[in-house]
Amino acid sequence: MPKTEVILIQNIVGLGGESDQVKVAAGYARNYLFPQGFAIPLTGANKRRIEALRQRRAEREAHEFNTMSELSKGISKLTCLIKVKTGEDGKMFGSITAGTIADELKHSFEIALDRKKIHLEHPIRTLGEHQVELRLHAEVVTSLKVKVESTTPLPPPTERSTDTRGREGRSGYRGDRTESEAAPKTEKRGKRAEETAPETKSEKPAKAEKAEKAGKGEKPSKAEKSK
Repeated sequence: MPKTEVILIQNIVGLGGESDQVKVAAGYARNYLFPQGFAIPLTGANKRRIEALRQRRAEREAHEFNTMSELSKGISKLTCLIKVKTGEDGKMFGSITAGTIADELKHSFEIALDRKKIHLEHPIRTLGEHQVELRLHAEVVTSLKVKVESTTPLPPPTERSTDTRGREGRSGYRGDRTESEAAPKTEKRGKRAEETAPETKSEKPAKAEKAEKAGKGEKPSKAEKSK
């Protein structure tokens, strides 16, 4: 594939910045770079523009450095809250990526940040606080606090059995009765005990004597009858 040499007049990520002389595919230059105004052909006349392009590049980079330095100061004080769905065991469904963080920064703080500047060693898969590195500029590196919370409601606490409360209530009611309320039942129990009490020792010999005389044919005396 034929190559052609061009002079970049705008910063192109992965290719170069203003005033850089690079070789690209002829078709790429002809169909994309030249029509979009990103580059110009390398000619003797165009070489005179290189110094002006270098000056413009220096100004752009200084502006980016100052802007990113100020942004880093603000971001370091922020907490990016991201809410996710979890299971009953607290495990997240899915994970949080650099794109997720960039979207939340845009939504919550109106900070437009290229997700390529957000560096995660691996996607976030746990709840809690995480420190995420941001490479805002070649000379500006900061960190962002990302807090991950669950939107899944917690299970309700286990309630005590209603039977236990009922027993406690009934036992408490018995304990609150006064002595006067309990006294009549005590008296009735005492009367029933007297009625069903066994015969005493003094009564048993007299009855036995009557039975012996009756067996001999003797009639009980008037005194015994009166008994």
